[in-house]
Amino acid sequence: MNKRVFLDNAATTPIAPEIIELISNMMKTHFANPSSIHSYGRESKIVVETARKTIANLLNTSPGSIFFTSGGTEADNMAIKCAIHDHKIKHAITSKLSHHAVLYPLEDLAAEGKIKLSYIDIDKNGVISLMHLEELLKNNERTFVSIMHANNEIGTIQPLKEIGDKCKEFDAIFHSDTVQTMAHFPFDMRELNVDFMAASAHKFHGPKGIGFVYISEDIQIKPLLRGGGQERNMRAGTENIYGIAAMAKAMEMAYENLEEETTYIKGLKKYMIDKLQSEIKDVQFYGKCTDLDDSLYTVLSCNFPESANSEMLMFNLDIKGVACSGGSACSSGSSKGSHVLTSIVPDSMRPGVRFSFSKYNTKEDIDFAIDKLKELFS
Repeated sequence: MNKRVFLDNAATTPIAPEIIELISNMMKTHFANPSSIHSYGRESKIVVETARKTIANLLNTSPGSIFFTSGGTEADNMAIKCAIHDHKIKHAITSKLSHHAVLYPLEDLAAEGKIKLSYIDIDKNGVISLMHLEELLKNNERTFVSIMHANNEIGTIQPLKEIGDKCKEFDAIFHSDTVQTMAHFPFDMRELNVDFMAASAHKFHGPKGIGFVYISEDIQIKPLLRGGGQERNMRAGTENIYGIAAMAKAMEMAYENLEEETTYIKGLKKYMIDKLQSEIKDVQFYGKCTDLDDSLYTVLSCNFPESANSEMLMFNLDIKGVACSGGSACSSGSSKGSHVLTSIVPDSMRPGVRFSFSKYNTKEDIDFAIDKLKELFS
């Protein structure tokens, strides 16, 4: 088989071998419904609650703030729709750089006439204006604010604590999509004024189809999904016990080795930046992604000169064995341009590529990708 390298870890990450083993073993021993009151069910329930405590401890919060979902999209939709409906919110603020799991539900609510939707100003790097945030909060009734912690396409990180403090000052409800940063950055929920956060296990070497929403103890909402009353009546549906246990273990592994793995991945990113700048003429980078200490260290978003290969760049890289993404991979089959890149470089025709890294990548992977880029741009 021809050599291939996977540099699309912001889209999903390989499942860690330890996690595959855990899931396989648990499927043999824990098959019961956690809602059942017999001994088999109680054993499954213990798995769910132990995982909840593990995640809560890692975030310095109470287990009562963690609710399991099918992933980040459900967590975002739950926070947005339930908070706005249950608290009778009429005004919402977000950024045009938000993930579609945030933009679409907010835009739907605005189109239905249920809220007025404001877009916060951003600079050329995609960083929001705290001054504009204050102005919007000051001049509108109680507001729902949704700002993603780190952008999945260009790696821009937002000042989560400052945003949360400003929202608290004006009694706003603050939701952050932390799918790209959960288990990649430390969080202390006792220090952050955040009401909702979303996470997805497959972004940190866990399985797909499982995530969680953090809900502050200071805010109450009704469930988005109704049914069997699972998750303390907050999220109906039989719990995915294998996914829940695997997510908690993957998160625990990530935080146990956070400093070491962060340093390693930053090294890979710097290595690729240096190689691109020395080997590819006129390469450019989006946002602040070349700043290793002030960007999402797993993401390197760049663009290349227009050429005969521009239209088919992603296809050609794939054919040559390099798996990466053009903008957001969640819509990679779409003919639409990236809404994120359109917001910061609206008139650019240069082909954009997002390379994203994990602990399983090596410098040899990057050398391979650079060689294939040189073939296309020589």
